[in-house]
Amino acid sequence: MSFYSLKSKITATFMVSILLLLILSYISFELQVENRKTDIITQERDIVRYIYQYFFQTKNMDISFLQSQNIKLITDKKSTIDIINLFSQKEREMGYSTISYQQRRFIFVKINQFVFIFENMNKPKFPISIIIIFISGLIFLLSLYFMIINSLKPLTTLKNKIHTFSQGNLDINCKSDKKDEIAQVANEFHHAVQKIKELKHSRQLLLRAIMHELKTPIAKGKLVTEMTTNQKHKDRLNSIFNRLNLLIDEFAKIEMITSKNFDTNLKDYKMTDIIDASIDMLMLEYPHNHIKINISNDYIIKADFELLPLAIKNLLDNAIKYSSTKSITLLIDNKIEIENVGLALDEPLENYYTPFRTKSHGLGLGLYIVKNILDIHKLKLEYNYQKETNKFIIITKS
Repeated sequence: MSFYSLKSKITATFMVSILLLLILSYISFELQVENRKTDIITQERDIVRYIYQYFFQTKNMDISFLQSQNIKLITDKKSTIDIINLFSQKEREMGYSTISYQQRRFIFVKINQFVFIFENMNKPKFPISIIIIFISGLIFLLSLYFMIINSLKPLTTLKNKIHTFSQGNLDINCKSDKKDEIAQVANEFHHAVQKIKELKHSRQLLLRAIMHELKTPIAKGKLVTEMTTNQKHKDRLNSIFNRLNLLIDEFAKIEMITSKNFDTNLKDYKMTDIIDASIDMLMLEYPHNHIKINISNDYIIKADFELLPLAIKNLLDNAIKYSSTKSITLLIDNKIEIENVGLALDEPLENYYTPFRTKSHGLGLGLYIVKNILDIHKLKLEYNYQKETNKFIIITKS
């Protein structure tokens, strides 16, 4: 449990509160005990003062008064001698002294040649009220603590639901029938998830409908192409329709990637096979005129054969498009380096990961798609510019 968590802060606050309650109760307890002892000492002095005055006047002890004050006169000689011996010589000479022995309190009084020993039967009352207040306060604080901690449990559930939502799973239910603020947040989040789920479903239906409607004229176009007698026109039309068909399939993949609705199928492939698939997706008439491949060290990579070639294809397409020579160099050496001669990027590479960039000449999805696919494969894209040469490098994340 992190110290910075809300639960830790609440726990620390209540621990400090309980400690302060304990300290205050202890101080109050000691003060009350001390006050009770002071009261007994004051009472004993008043009683002894009265005994002196009464004995000087009557030469007797007022037994009824002593009984009313809960003071007992020790009459047994042996007990009297034993108790007198408990007092020091100095205390006996003082004429009046007190001593506590074996949880009994004795009073030594000497009047002229007469010596009297009294036992004070009054005991300091145990401050039970302080104990009751302490226990009541402790029970209240603990009850309040567990009540607050229990009310925070839905927050943990909500956090787990939000984490599930962040993974692309919209099939969550975090509705709450409670009335506190956490329940209100949970209900609002639930409404937001349902709204997003509806929008996502509507978008999927729209995209599927558009792609389905586009597939029909493409199929008809390809059928008409087969009726064309001019082979050159026939090949060109077939290339156009195949290109359109491939773009629709790519849009379908893009939709699945961006909506986190894609199950990756990772297997081991040679990087040269991935590159060949990427170049095929470009559908260039003469790819060797545009792409020069240098293989220093081919290597095996765990990849989805539908996704990774699509990412590299987008990088190759952009590199060719923005090259001043309309040609690029591709190096395979335990990493992929794509180089082209042209102008440097206007902004940092990270800015191009935003979809539908307004400054883009196209839809602004190229590097956004690349970033998402590389993240799935735990690969990293780096960029540098030297001597009028752009270099995009795909490496394994450190």
